[in-house]
Formats: sequence, C-alpha cells, structure tokens
Amino acid sequence: MPISRSPTPRAAVCDVLVAGAGLAGLVAAIAFARAGFDVVACGRNERLAAGRTVAMLDRAVGYLRSLDLWQAVEPKAAAMRALRIVDDTGGLFPPRPVEFHSSEIGLDTFGWNVENDQIADALAAAAGCAAGVERIALPVTGYDFSGARATATLSDGREIVASLIVGADGRESPSRKASGLAVRRRAYPQSAMTALLAHRLPHQGFSTEFHTRAGPFTLVPLPPAEGAPNRSSLVWLMAPEDARRRAALADDALADEIERQAHALLGAMRPEGQRGVFPMVRQVVPRIVAERLALIGDAAHAFPPIGAQGLNLGLRDIETLVACAREARAEGRDIGGEEALREYERRRRADITMRTAAVDGLNRSLLAHFAPVDFARGAGLAALDGIGPLRRLVMREGVSAGLHNFARR
Repeated sequence: MPISRSPTPRAAVCDVLVAGAGLAGLVAAIAFARAGFDVVACGRNERLAAGRTVAMLDRAVGYLRSLDLWQAVEPKAAAMRALRIVDDTGGLFPPRPVEFHSSEIGLDTFGWNVENDQIADALAAAAGCAAGVERIALPVTGYDFSGARATATLSDGREIVASLIVGADGRESPSRKASGLAVRRRAYPQSAMTALLAHRLPHQGFSTEFHTRAGPFTLVPLPPAEGAPNRSSLVWLMAPEDARRRAALADDALADEIERQAHALLGAMRPEGQRGVFPMVRQVVPRIVAERLALIGDAAHAFPPIGAQGLNLGLRDIETLVACAREARAEGRDIGGEEALREYERRRRADITMRTAAVDGLNRSLLAHFAPVDFARGAGLAALDGIGPLRRLVMREGVSAGLHNFARR
C-alpha cells in the first residue's frame, strides 16, 4: 500500500493541475475552470512562430465558442470553405482533382486557419484572467503519484497537490515519463517545412492538398495583412535533406520552388517571416492514463500534420476528460480516481486509434511507390468524387468526428 502523503506547509492544493501551457494546456485549464474546478496551470507560454498555423475544424471551433474563447480568435482567422485534393504522385492511375465544399453538408465553412502565435496569445490572455485558474509560468520538474493525491514540484521548489494531473506537456511529456507510461515511436523519412506566404491570386477559401511522392504539400487560407491581401500557410512534407536545403534558400529561390510545386495555382509567391523545419514522427501511447494522470494532446498522440487532426483531436480529449470529471463529481466519485480515468480512456481510444491509423496509412501510401497502393488510393478519391452520399458522409465525419456539434448549441 502506498504511504499517504500530507501536503507540506508550502504546498498549494487544487482540484486539477494542468502541466503545459501550449494550446491544449491553456484550453484545458479554462475548460476545467468553467466546469467549476479549482485549477492551477503550470508552464511557460509557448511561442512556436516559424510559419506555423492551426487549422481548426467546425467541431473544434464550436467547442471554443462554447467556452467563450472563439470571439478573440475569429478576427485573426481565415475560413476554409472548400478542400481540394490533387494527386501529384505521377502514379499509373492518377485520379482527377477532387473538391469538397462545406455548403454540401450545410456548413458555411469546414473550419478556420489561424497563425499559431496569435491563437496562443489569445488563449494565454484568457487563461490569465479566467476565474478559477491560477496561472504559474514555471515548469513542473517532478511528480509524486504515491500518495492519496498527486504532488507536483515546480522549478522554484513550490509544490502543488492535486486530485488530477492533466499532462498537456507535449511529445516528450515529463508527466508521462514520471508515471512510467510507455510510448511507441515511428520516425518517418520526412521533415515538414512550414511558412507563411503572400501570393498574387486569391485563395477563395480553398485549402489545397497536393499528394506528392515525398508527402503532402498543403496550402491553407490565411486572412489578409497590411500590404498582402492574399495569404496562405504552407506545410510541405519532404525528405529531410530537401527540407534543410529549402530552408536555407533566399526568399526568391524558395518562392520559385513553391510556385512550381503548387503548379502556379495561386500565382507568384512571397515567403513571410521565418520558416520552420520539423521531423515527422508518429507517436502512439498505448495507455493515456495512469495513477491520477490523464494525457491530452501531443502527450497522448502525435502524427504528421495531415488532415488538420492535431489540435482538433486534442480538443476532443479535453472535452471528454472534463465531462468524465464532471460526472464523477456529480456522483460523489474521485475526479482523479481509477474509475473516472478508465472511462476517459475508454471514450477516447477509438477516435485516437482511427485518426492515427488514417493519417499513418495515407502518408505511407504516398511513400510506397507500389502500383496496387496507387490504384487503391486513386480509386478511393474517385469514389469520393463520384458518390455523393459517400462524400457527404466523409465530410461530416471529418468535421464533426462523430460527436455532437457545439456550434449548434
């Protein structure tokens, strides 16, 4: 039996400690506070810059709206009203480009795209003034899960005692490591280059994904800026050596290569600001809960930036975890106890497994150089293009992830 540990005189006590101040961590802190829990949110504010954006689907936007967070983000975001998929693999069975329009399923837009640092600033401001949230801009350096409640030690020596620790601390997740949870990683032979672009022709609300032999090349709408009425974000998967070479190019030379890969779809290009280069990894966490710990976001699952699944999946983690905690409280159970955490994992497992497998399967199919795989991928796109009920089903599932839509509450 573990020895119960009482809080030290310097320890603060709360219902929920959120470790990590990235996008998922900030939303989790606010969501738990809105649900009536006392929350301590720890970690330094993350600013990723380097051309990174966040594409949030309609379902995710509805959840942020339900937390009164969307109004601060919307003016900085661009609507994604249509999706275009172009097979540019040079395979033997190339399907024609496929377009999906949000109006086909009764939506004004599939979602919105916003620069990462802009949404991070908006969420940090909201967390800093949210009732029920104590914001501490210091990392957690140690955990003790042996007592009746969990204890987290901050970098300045302070201790926080909590009924539930929410691990929102990224792919390397110190909380996951401290709990002993296993992780399985697969490194892809790819890196992603990210950039913000100004371009001559309007995007017209289209997010365009070119499927190439090196991986997807994706252009996603951004709102206009001063002197740049037409803007998009770029996520380009390629071999690591190609990413390093392109990241070192002068703006004009890089713009030429982007224009060629985009087949001049948006006309002349001009990179804005920094570029980013990130290795591509699939990370599977077989169990996303441990003693008084629940993982969310990148701490629980990570994969290449395909299909706008990253933060969208993390927000569904948060929604489910808060719901499980509320139900436990209403029934007089421990919010960080085994029953509540087991229920969180049960509800999230199918969604995480399906999305991870889908992204992994598509990415590996592009790298395969195998005629039957090309044929299957092309046939799938052709079916989506030609079979109306199927395409509408896929669009609804992609946007809502099979859950009720908060935007219509």
